[in-house]
Amino acid sequence: MLWPYFFYTWGCIPEITKNCQDMTNASSTYLGIIGGAIIGGIVSWWIYNRQKKIAEMQDSTLNRIKELDENHDRILKKLEDFDIRHETTLNTIAELNKKIDAFVEKQKKPDDFTNTN
Repeated sequence: MLWPYFFYTWGCIPEITKNCQDMTNASSTYLGIIGGAIIGGIVSWWIYNRQKKIAEMQDSTLNRIKELDENHDRILKKLEDFDIRHETTLNTIAELNKKIDAFVEKQKKPDDFTNTN
C-alpha cells in the first residue's frame, strides 16, 4: 500500500523490503529512528505509569495525614474542655475545703456564753 511509496521516497531499507538497492547508512538511520521511537515510547510509558502510582500513593498518604490531623484537633479540643471542667472542679473542691476548715475552727473555739460561770 503506502509502504513501498514511503520507502521509495525516503530510501530503501533492505531488512524490511525486497528488490531495493542497499542504502546501508539510510537503512541504519531509519531503523535507529524506529527503534529509538519504540524504546522511547516504552520508557515514557513506564515513567508515566510509575509517576501515576507514586502520585496515588502520595495522595493516599496526604489524605491519611489530613485525617490524623483532624483527629488530633478533636482530641486537643476534648482535652481542653476536660481541663476547663477539671479546673472548675478543683476550684469548687478548694472552696468546700475552706468552708470545712472554717466550720472546724468554729467548732474548736469555746463559746463565750458557756464559760461565763
